[in-house]
Formats: sequence, structure tokens, C-alpha cells
Amino acid sequence: MGKARRSPGRRRTPPAPPPARERGSRSASRAPAKPPPPPPAKGAPLGSGCPGASEEEEPPSLALGAQRERWLQFQKRQRLSCEEAAKLLLDAFEYQGLVKHTGGCHCGAVRFEVWASDNLHVFDCNCSICVKKQNRHFIVPASHFKLLKGADHLTTYTFNTHSAQHTFCKTCGVQSFYTPRSNPDGYGIAPHCLDDGTITKITVEPINGKEWEKAVKGHPTIRNMSKP
Repeated sequence: MGKARRSPGRRRTPPAPPPARERGSRSASRAPAKPPPPPPAKGAPLGSGCPGASEEEEPPSLALGAQRERWLQFQKRQRLSCEEAAKLLLDAFEYQGLVKHTGGCHCGAVRFEVWASDNLHVFDCNCSICVKKQNRHFIVPASHFKLLKGADHLTTYTFNTHSAQHTFCKTCGVQSFYTPRSNPDGYGIAPHCLDDGTITKITVEPINGKEWEKAVKGHPTIRNMSKP
């Protein structure tokens, strides 16, 4: 008798893939989708949220309109962050018509720079302390002043209301700048402590510090001199 032929075995059919919905649910369980970033808050502050900020930073919150591309190209060319570019723009506007003065104390431990006009308006106060230390000074906003070195060499004297901060060098005793009572948001700079070469003219205005409240209240501009 001939050999009996074996019938071919049945091939196993692979299981059908799960429905699309099931596949999606499985992949979602492995890597949950991140929710979309929240929209920028209304009135969000300017800073890292400017156009051109990295993905790690806040979403854009400054509407530049037709100037957007120009702004982004400026940042790219100058290699500036949004905050740096904004500071450069604000400084250029705020310091328009000003010059950079440098100065310091006698021993050189304290050095600073200050942006102000080359035509200085200096106050000559006759209050008790200003008379004794001949504290003639001009007033600038705090943003226009930068202490370059010597913070650890400064000490402060206060009296009466303790509003004015009379800072001076601990080594040589010279007060090259201080915080006036009339302008606590700014600095009073001693013009005689500036380096030579940047002052064109000095106009001195006497102010009656013996009647300080009356003098400051009645002065038309002194409070605004520390405003940017």
C-alpha cells in the first residue's frame, strides 16, 4: 500500500489588531498626552513672556502687531533675550540727552556711574547736616545710578526722621552720594565727587532746609527729579 498523505496542518491566523479606539487607549495609558499650555493671563507682566521666548518660558504676552517680525529680527541680530532687548530700548529712550558721569570717594574704595544732564541742577540746602558737611547735590532716579564697587566700604548715618540715608565711605569719610529725604526713590549725587570732563555747567539753587516740609511741599519740581 502507498503511504498515506498527510493533510497539511491548519495555519494559525494571527489575532486581529484591536480597534483603533482600543489602540489609542493603550498608548494613552503608556504615555499620557500633555494638556495644552494655558493661554497667557490678561495683563501679564512684560519679561520672559515676550515674543521669541523659549518654550520653557511663559507664553507670549506682549502684542507687537506689525512690529513683531522687526522685533524678533532685532533680538536675533543682537543676540539678546527679550528682557535685554526691552531694557536696551527703554534705556535709549530714558537716557536720551543724558551723559554718563563717573565718580567716587577720595580713597577710591567707592566708585559709581550716573546718567544725568551735563548741565547739572544742584541744591544747596541749609539744614543742620547739609551745612556741616556742605552737602550740595543733584537728584537722579535710582535707575540712573549704578554702584560699581565699594558696597562693603559704605556705612550710613541717619537722624531725626531717619528717612535720609547719609551714606559715606568708612575709609576716607567722603559722602559721594546719598538717599535724600525729599526723594527716597532716588539718589543725591555730590557734583564735586564726579570725575572731570563730563560737566558743562552747574546751576545752584538754594533750598531752605531749616523749614524742610514747607520748602519741599512748595517746590514745583524736586519730587519729580527722582522719577524716570
